[in-house]
Amino acid sequence: MYRSLVVLAAGTFAIGTDSFVVAGILPDAADSLGVAVGTAGWLITAYAFPYAVLGPVMAAVAARVPRRTLFLAGFAVFTAGNLVTAFVPVFGVVLAARALAGLGGAMVTPAAVAAATALAPPERRGRAIATVMTGLSAATALGSPLGTAIGGLTGDWRATMVFVSAIGLLAAAAIALFLPAVPVPPAVPLSARVAPLADRRILLTLLTTLLAYTGLYTVYSFIGESLDRATGGSATTLAALLFVWGVAATAGTLASGGLIDRLGGRRIINAAIAGAAVDFALLPWTSAHLATAVAALLVWGVCGWGLLAPQAHRLIAAMPASAPLLTGLASATVYIGVSVAPLVGQAGLAWFGAHWLGTVGAVLLALALVAAEAAHAVIRRTAAPAPSAALTDPAPATRA
Repeated sequence: MYRSLVVLAAGTFAIGTDSFVVAGILPDAADSLGVAVGTAGWLITAYAFPYAVLGPVMAAVAARVPRRTLFLAGFAVFTAGNLVTAFVPVFGVVLAARALAGLGGAMVTPAAVAAATALAPPERRGRAIATVMTGLSAATALGSPLGTAIGGLTGDWRATMVFVSAIGLLAAAAIALFLPAVPVPPAVPLSARVAPLADRRILLTLLTTLLAYTGLYTVYSFIGESLDRATGGSATTLAALLFVWGVAATAGTLASGGLIDRLGGRRIINAAIAGAAVDFALLPWTSAHLATAVAALLVWGVCGWGLLAPQAHRLIAAMPASAPLLTGLASATVYIGVSVAPLVGQAGLAWFGAHWLGTVGAVLLALALVAAEAAHAVIRRTAAPAPSAALTDPAPATRA
C-alpha cells in the first residue's frame, strides 16, 4: 500500500508545483506579457478555477475509466497546457493554456485522494490522506522554490513552465510503471456528487476550507511583492524562503495525519487556523526583515498545510459512505479559494499595498475559525449516536 501512496503523492507533487510556482515568477511574467502584476495574478486564477469547478465534473464523466488511464490522460492534458504557456507570448492564449492545465489537474488530484482512501484500511485512512497530500506540500518545499530559482537564474519565467512540464511527464511515467490496478468506483452522476452540499455539516466544513485558503493564498499569490523588503528583490532569496515555507508545509502535513488518528480533528483544525491568523496579522511587520520572515513562513507552512488532512477527515467522518464524493468537493473548495485569492489580493494591492495583504488574510482566517466551530457544533448535534453505536465507533461523532 505504501508504495502506491507514494506514487499517488508523486502525481499530486506535479500538480501542486504548477499551482504554487507561478506566484514566485509573477513579476517577470507580468513584464514579459505586458500586463500589471495584479492582472498577471489571473494566471493563478485561470489554473485554479477550472481545476476546482471541473474536478467533480470530470469525476462524473470519467467514472468508468480505469484509474491508471485517467491519471495518464490527465497528465497529458496538464503537460500540453504548460507547454503552450511556455511558448506562446500572448496573454489571452496563456490564460487559456493555464485553464487547460487546470483541467488536467482536475482529472488527477481528486481521483488520487479517493484512490488513497480506497487503498487504506479505516484505521489508517488519516495517514493515507496525509501521505497523498504530502505530494502537494512537497511541491511547495521543492517544486515551487526550484521553479522560482530556475526563472531567476535563467532570467526567463518560461523556463519555469518547461520545468513544470517535465515534472508532469515524470509523474506520469511513475504512475504508468508502478501504480497497481485500483478498483473503478461505481458511476455517480454529477447531481449526486454535489448532493452532500445540502448537508449543513458538509457545507460548513467546506466553508471553513474556502475562507481559510482564500486568506492564505491572498498573500501567497503576491508573495514576491509581500516579501520584497526581506528579499531585496532577489529571486534566489525568494526561492530560499519558499523552500523554508515548503519544508514547514511538508512537516505540517505529515504530522497532521498521526495527530488526527490520535486526537481527532477539532483540536488540529482550530490550532492550525488560529496560528495562521495570528501569523498573518503580524505579517506587515515580520515580513520586513529576513529573520522574522523566516519565522513567519515556518508558522504559515505548518498551520496552513496542517489544516488540509483534518478537514478532509472531518468530512469523511461526518458522511463515511460518501468519502470519494467528499474528497472531490474538498479539493474543489481549496482551489476555489486559491482562484478567488488573486482577485482579493489584487483589490488589497490597490487599497492597502502588498505589505498589508497579511491583515486581509487574517480577517478571512478568523472567519474560517468561526465556521469551523459552527461545523463542529452541527456535527455533534447531528451525530447523537445510540449507545450501541457510540460504543463501536465514537470517534466521528465526538472528535471530528
